[in-house]
Amino acid sequence: MSINLIVIIIFISIAFIDFLLYAFSKRMSKPAIAIARVLLGLVFIFSGFVKAVDPLGSMYKFQDYFQAFGMEWLIPIALFLGFALFCIEFILGFSFVFNIKLKFFSWIMLLFMTFFTILTIVLAIKNPVSDCGCFGDALILTNWETFFKNIALMIFALIVFFARNKIKNRYPNVTQYGVLLIGFAIVLWISVYSYRHLPLKDFMPWKIGNKISEKVVDTPEIADITLVYKNKETGEMLEYTSKTLPWQDTAFFKKLEFIDQKKKVIQEYKPAPIHDFMVDDINKVNHNAEIIGNPNYQFLLVSHDITEAEKSVFLLLNVFYEQCLKDTIGFAALCGSDFISIDKFRDDVKAAYEFYTVDETALKSVVRSNPGLVLLKNGVVLDKWAWRDFPNYKEFKEYMPKYEKQLAKIPVAKTGKK
Repeated sequence: MSINLIVIIIFISIAFIDFLLYAFSKRMSKPAIAIARVLLGLVFIFSGFVKAVDPLGSMYKFQDYFQAFGMEWLIPIALFLGFALFCIEFILGFSFVFNIKLKFFSWIMLLFMTFFTILTIVLAIKNPVSDCGCFGDALILTNWETFFKNIALMIFALIVFFARNKIKNRYPNVTQYGVLLIGFAIVLWISVYSYRHLPLKDFMPWKIGNKISEKVVDTPEIADITLVYKNKETGEMLEYTSKTLPWQDTAFFKKLEFIDQKKKVIQEYKPAPIHDFMVDDINKVNHNAEIIGNPNYQFLLVSHDITEAEKSVFLLLNVFYEQCLKDTIGFAALCGSDFISIDKFRDDVKAAYEFYTVDETALKSVVRSNPGLVLLKNGVVLDKWAWRDFPNYKEFKEYMPKYEKQLAKIPVAKTGKK
């Protein structure tokens, strides 16, 4: 049982107990309503926030759903729907936490939770998309975990809905609307800034400070295996490990009949957070080791779709590359497009640096910009920039002492240093 599922079960238990207190205890009904209101509001504020700091991630998730359900015609409005969703979540959370216009917002919350609870049971059964995306990249839940989480939220939503006429707010309307406006301004500023630059809070595997080589390797399963044998003469059931199995005692071993194998999992298998990240050249030769594992400074120019990349920055990048070349600093372009598109684009912008292909989806998790720039050293992510914020070479040289201090703070085991 995963930690996420254990937490969700505890959350459901709290919601159920809270409902019992509301329904059957007059003395505790008021605190029960407050608990439901605040917990539900906090969850929605958190859900809205983690999506708002990564609006492109929300767009990609909508696109995944549309493709899974054969609704590709909705893909052009995926970004708009992403903005709408996290703004609604954040405002709903704000209204519940600060007790604003709950007679109205409790209806919206109930409709919202009803729709998404039905949707998540469909997703859990059909599993068209493995990660629901309800908490962005901050917290990855399976579809069944999401459904169980929504059960708890639905209980809280019902408590507030049935008690909506009992909940009073003594503040005037202008104050209540002012608080809502502040909440909307906060989520809008966060989302617009993160869209134009990079996420204010990076929850992805390629965040600054991560050692990428540790993120591309799967965590293997570790288990104790017990072999169950039956003594054919006495009928006695015997259990052995691979070390204690008496296979060398051939006379005794002939008396044993294999019955079963038991496995006790000590460490579960976990896929690498970064998967399908293969840096290949036009001849399908892989360059992961020399680029991702470069012990010196290495710039990665990332474009998940080179045909949609912002062209205006490439003239500056040509100058930047020439200066990197003089100082023997690595510079490579990673693209999710085919080499026909890459070669055409390369001729258009007069790029002299090498281009490599990487899976488009994998590149979207590297940097939320097209193009974006990533700085590595010995496989550690030191900095990232959206195309609007690309540094010039002089700025990079000025930052180098900061990067060295940053590397010095990372434990030796993570930097690969001896």
